[in-house]
Amino acid sequence: MNDSKKAIDFYKKAFAAKETFAPMMHEGKVMHARVVIGDSELMLTDEMWISKSPLTLGDSPVVLYLKVDDVDSVFKRAVEAGAKVVMPPADMFWGDRYSRVTDPFGHHWGIGTTIKNLSREEMEKGKEKAMAEMSKSKDECAVKPA
Repeated sequence: MNDSKKAIDFYKKAFAAKETFAPMMHEGKVMHARVVIGDSELMLTDEMWISKSPLTLGDSPVVLYLKVDDVDSVFKRAVEAGAKVVMPPADMFWGDRYSRVTDPFGHHWGIGTTIKNLSREEMEKGKEKAMAEMSKSKDECAVKPA
């Protein structure tokens, strides 16, 4: 994280986070801070020693999946707080209404609400249909040689 103090403020606005451990500082940097979002804890640290931020690395391979009661309102609040839209809320084949944003610090967030409890078989059928639709869309958008 390049600025954990700003990130804490963002998470409070975007995800109604609660700071449960005031930042422990070392040489002007946050060495350790803790916030709670829903029933999950996040530990934050500024970039130092072996910790590198997604902004320094150029991206993050991690998506933090936040399960909430109302994906649409949390998504809206996150965007209003400064998150970049990756995917607006949509009903997904696995039974969740799901969205994705990237926060100003380079972290990717999946935000979802379970709308249907599906069996494994129902999810597999939904996945096959979704993959076929994605493949068809990809083919329609592809540049065709002359």
